Amino acid sequence: MVMLNLRHYIPLFALLCATLVSCGEKTEYCEYLNGNEFLIQANGHLTNVMVHDIFSPPVASRIYAYASLAAYEVAVLSDDTYRSLMGQLNGFEKKEFDTSKECLYPLAALVAYYDVATAMIFSENMLTEHRDKLYQTIKKQGISKEVFENSLALGQAMASHVKAYASKDNYHQSRSFEKYTPSNVDGTWKPTPPAYMEGLEPHWATMRPFVMDSSNQFVPERPSPFEIVPKSDFYKEAEAVMLAGNNLTDEQREIAFFWDCNPYKVNVKGHVMYAEKKITPGGHWMGIAGIAAKTIGLDWKQTAEAFALTSLALYDGFLSCWDEKYRSVLIRPETYINLYMDEDWLPLLQTPPFPEYTSGHSVVSAAASSVLTHLLGDEVAFVDSTEVVFGLPVREFPSFRKAAEEAAISRFYGGIHYMPAIVNGMDQGDRVGQLIVDRIQTRSIPVIASSDGEN
Repeated sequence: MVMLNLRHYIPLFALLCATLVSCGEKTEYCEYLNGNEFLIQANGHLTNVMVHDIFSPPVASRIYAYASLAAYEVAVLSDDTYRSLMGQLNGFEKKEFDTSKECLYPLAALVAYYDVATAMIFSENMLTEHRDKLYQTIKKQGISKEVFENSLALGQAMASHVKAYASKDNYHQSRSFEKYTPSNVDGTWKPTPPAYMEGLEPHWATMRPFVMDSSNQFVPERPSPFEIVPKSDFYKEAEAVMLAGNNLTDEQREIAFFWDCNPYKVNVKGHVMYAEKKITPGGHWMGIAGIAAKTIGLDWKQTAEAFALTSLALYDGFLSCWDEKYRSVLIRPETYINLYMDEDWLPLLQTPPFPEYTSGHSVVSAAASSVLTHLLGDEVAFVDSTEVVFGLPVREFPSFRKAAEEAAISRFYGGIHYMPAIVNGMDQGDRVGQLIVDRIQTRSIPVIASSDGEN
């Protein structure tokens, strides 16, 4: 795969992009949109709507992926150093677009992003309100009616192509599939308190992957055989979860809550039950991608590229993970510990409504960090503020990998995963991420060796 480590080449790209401006002349409105602020804002607005609409982690990853893909493909039209993902992603057919008319490509990319995202959410008005304010702001910068309408038309044309692509991924068909019926076999997953919700997305493995050959391409090692004998591996793994939960440090508790990312936590007070909405794991990593883009100073095209690759990794990561979850349908620590160790024990975090193995956050964090590291470098330090809106402090990380490792171990501290689900989940996610790195090419210019010998 040919991709540039952008931290070494940002000055070069800035010069190159300056010669490829999407406006006929250097105008105020052209400069206004050439940064990454508005695309990052669009991603943030989409995240807020998905929190409001309570999309599950797998479904949220799908929405991020198609919206980001639409924006990236507009970037490709604006700059021939970028390579289209049409013909590279499974089932994404090539299509020609009319670029002969004067167009503001950053605007067209935003149009495409908002158009696709709006089609996939419930509270459309929440997103269109932000979109319409953006359009009015751009008009005030002096853009001509012709250029605005050309940009709108191109963005909508790209969105239509991406939406047509999305319509064939089996999502809508899977909405009518049968609900999952828990098995009575010992050691298999059962709904957990307090809401005892049914198994989430049991048919997600039937979805079309973006890059993987199939949802079962990366089947992880088998979990330890279920046993209740105290000296057995499985018993020891559950005991480790229980003991860790009983002896958490303040730092471990903070880590667990920071990476909780449960979009629908059910709280019970007396006879009253109410939900607490939060970001999904995918939303957290898309936020990290935006933070990194802002920290490094990427332009709008580079940011679109980072969002596209991150979202593809998240989507295929969830697909691979969910394929395993409903293969092994493994019992959760909370259920096992309550049955065989301590009937009153509770995990720090609320157990999510799906089988234990492997850890979803471990898989997708490893996958997302793999592609971000390859694209932006392995020493990108950043301050993660994605959870501030949920009342949590920022956390600082020296690299994407360190963030992924913390996200993974947070599930052990939270009491919702055994260690094999975390360790093997990270390996599973690494393989998904590496496949994307190997197969997907977003640049058509060769990689130039950097001064420190890296590529």
